[in-house]
This record gives sequence, C-alpha cells and structure tokens, in this order.
Amino acid sequence: MTSADLHTLTGAYALHALSDRESEEFARHLAACAACAQEVRELEETAARLALAAAETPSGDFRARVMAAIPEVRQLPPLVPVDVSSWSSASKRWRRWRRAVPRLALAACLVLAVAAGGIAVNAENQVQQERTRSAQMQSEASALSALLAAPDATFHTGQVKGGGSSTVVSSDALRQTAFVYRGLAPLPSHKVYQLWYSKDGRMVSAGLVPSGAVDGATMLTGTPGGANGVGVTVEPAGGSVRPTTAPVLLLPLTA
Repeated sequence: MTSADLHTLTGAYALHALSDRESEEFARHLAACAACAQEVRELEETAARLALAAAETPSGDFRARVMAAIPEVRQLPPLVPVDVSSWSSASKRWRRWRRAVPRLALAACLVLAVAAGGIAVNAENQVQQERTRSAQMQSEASALSALLAAPDATFHTGQVKGGGSSTVVSSDALRQTAFVYRGLAPLPSHKVYQLWYSKDGRMVSAGLVPSGAVDGATMLTGTPGGANGVGVTVEPAGGSVRPTTAPVLLLPLTA
C-alpha cells in the first residue's frame, strides 16, 4: 500500500471498516501524518454523535450494508502540510481545508445516517404493524366473547372435508357470526380458506381464514341478516369474488 493510498483511508478507519492488517498499517501512518489524524478525530466525533442521535439496535446485515455503501461515497484526499511562510500558500490551504472538512464529514454522515435511518423506519413500521395486529386480535376476542354470551346465539357444528371440525356461532341481535375451527388441513401458500354467507341461493363473501391457521376463530364480515347458511371453500390466495370450488363445509344458520 502506497502513502497516497493511506491518505484515502481516513473514513474507513473511523468507521472500523478496515481489515486488521490495514488498520495496523494505517495506525502507524497516523503517528506521522497530522492531517490524517485530525480528519480521523473529526469523523469519529461525527459518528459518535450520530450513534447517540439514532440509538437503534442494528439488524444483522447492518455492517454488510454500510460496507457496501462506503465504496459509493467518494472521499477527498487529506491535505498535506505545506510551507506556510508564503501568505498565498497558507490562504489557499485554508480555503481548501474549509471546503474539504464539511464534505468529508458529510460523506461519513450520509453513510451512517442512511443506514441508521433505514433501521429506524423499519423498526417503527414493525412496531406499528404489531400494534395494529394486537388491536385487531383484541377487538375480535371481545366480539367473540360477546357473541358466545348472546341470548339468541345459535351453534351449528360440522366436519370440514379434508380434515378438521368447526362450529358456526351466530346472533341476529348482534348481527354477527363467527367461524370457530380446530384441526383444519394446512393449505399451500397459494391457497386460502374463504368464508361465505348463503343468501337466497347466492354465496356472499364473508372474509378469509388467516393464512396458515389450523386452530382458532374468525369473525365473518357482513351480517347474517337474510342468510340461511355459512359455507367454506378453498380459494386462491387473496380470495375470490365467487366460489371457484365446491364447499368443504356448509352449515345452516337457522335455529
């Protein structure tokens, strides 16, 4: 590695992105190069402040993404000491230094801030999604509890073709229906169980059983008003506008 090469490694050294051999060689270079030492100190201070400002637990691929981003950030070579006996030379050096330092600091900030920002956004999205799922589960649990306790609740039990048993619970007063199931046969990822109300010979979509679920309870969408039965079919992932297969379960809603 040439001396010119060493001058370009300040950013990588500050971010601990050098190999052990390169790090040892650059550490020896720092002892003899005041400009590089100054630059490393400033970049390390910037990295420390960014770390405090975005205190997120990094993901497993954090280092790999930072390492991949470093080659895309062009770093200016450090300024070499010059003879300051000439005012003209000193003035030029000062102007170059003022231009170089912000750009070097910005390069380090961009690498760290983009990576840390991505982690923060992903973490926030995951938290929000988890909160939404939790709220939905609590809402369904409360609705199911009220439905089971409804004075006019009706219960109809049957076997699901292909495996599993189920009970359809319905209340006209609450205008709600639930599909309680146990031991459903697992479906491939491109298939899903879809629920239907049977109304005047028409099958009206009433939602989907969560993908991969084999035991649980799902509240049907819509109301049971005018329906005389509940059916279950196997449909493509995402569901269908109308049934594409024969029902694997069809239970009445009448008392």
